[in-house]
Amino acid sequence: MMIAEKMKSLVENNSAIRTMFEEGKRMAAIYGAENVYDFSLGNPNVPAPEAVNQAIVQVLAEEESTFVHGYMSNAGYEDVRQAVAKSLNERFGTHFGMQNIIMTVGAASGMNIILKTILNPGDQVLTFAPYFLEYGAYVRNYDGELIAVEPDTETFQPNLVRFEALLGPKVRAVIMNSPNNPTGVIYSEETLKGIGDILERKSREYGHAILLISDEPYRELAYDGAVVPYVTKYYANTVVCYSYSKSLSLPGERIGYLVIPDELEDSAQVTAAAVIANRVIGCVNAPSLMQRVIKRCLNAQVNLEAYNRNRHLLYESLTKYGFTCVKPEGAFYLFVKTPMEDKAFCEVCKKHRILVVPGGSFACPGYVRISYCVSYEQIERSLPAFRKVAEECGLMEMCGGAAETCGGAAETYGQTAEGGQA
Repeated sequence: MMIAEKMKSLVENNSAIRTMFEEGKRMAAIYGAENVYDFSLGNPNVPAPEAVNQAIVQVLAEEESTFVHGYMSNAGYEDVRQAVAKSLNERFGTHFGMQNIIMTVGAASGMNIILKTILNPGDQVLTFAPYFLEYGAYVRNYDGELIAVEPDTETFQPNLVRFEALLGPKVRAVIMNSPNNPTGVIYSEETLKGIGDILERKSREYGHAILLISDEPYRELAYDGAVVPYVTKYYANTVVCYSYSKSLSLPGERIGYLVIPDELEDSAQVTAAAVIANRVIGCVNAPSLMQRVIKRCLNAQVNLEAYNRNRHLLYESLTKYGFTCVKPEGAFYLFVKTPMEDKAFCEVCKKHRILVVPGGSFACPGYVRISYCVSYEQIERSLPAFRKVAEECGLMEMCGGAAETCGGAAETYGQTAEGGQA
């Protein structure tokens, strides 16, 4: 076979999120897009702020084309990096400079850059379930091993007891994601202090620094006045991977940055290696036009109220129907407990033209992720279908809205669904 051994498993186990997305397009062609309720992909439906459109026009009109579209330092334009550092300092009380910022092709590129920079074959990386499953692919790109810390499903705050138990001498890095995809939970200051204390203690015990990688594409999407703590304040050996995909609704533009603080052990050496990693993994540099645009839009924001409105409608409706989930504080996902095996539940939903992603895709089976970065009208149209799913699962009649007491009925229904009726 022509393809590499590493790619075979990826081809065989293609992302359930992307599979559902393709299934949504197929179903829309059959039933009409308005009759299919696709909650699978975290693709923002809220448009980018008008400031972004204006900035694109201004950059093209006011700056020299050879400057806008040409190569620059592999770390990115110096003035853009300085502007990003200044914005972070003003917002979070940090003291970054241009030297601490590397512009990247989104947060995913930033994660690959830092992992390539630090990992040796056989090194381990911990992350907290549930997590974005591509983390495993990113770690394996550099012959590392990803280990998931099982979740506390009461709160979905990281399970620090299990974290410390799994934090062995081969662990080189820890990946965290807050606000979290898929739960929408924001890791508390107490949690971050706990993570930092454990990492400092274990670093001393093992005689080498353990890097904390904070993946932050949803940082700006927080509701009801919730605060997302800035992670570098709680542990010195932290890097931040940021993306404007969600905060400015620019997922296809692939623009973000990596923060490497001066406090990081061997910071200058790590930064130099990360800049080279940016080049040799093939990115070379972040998109030049979007770097110029971002500099002009550092204070712009998407319409957060649109997501908040969606959050309230979907959460209140589903809990009324008998479903249970932790109310999300950030991002744009609900992580809903299923009354049967999660893949079987997805099939029941699909029968009612609802597309959701099984929790097993985030290393947390027994749940589904519902992405509410869709139109309010789609959520309204979907509610009768969700109600039918709840009725079919026996949630409403037998629970009176309390899904936890439905275990027996759900198990019976799950067996029926597996028998083919679903």
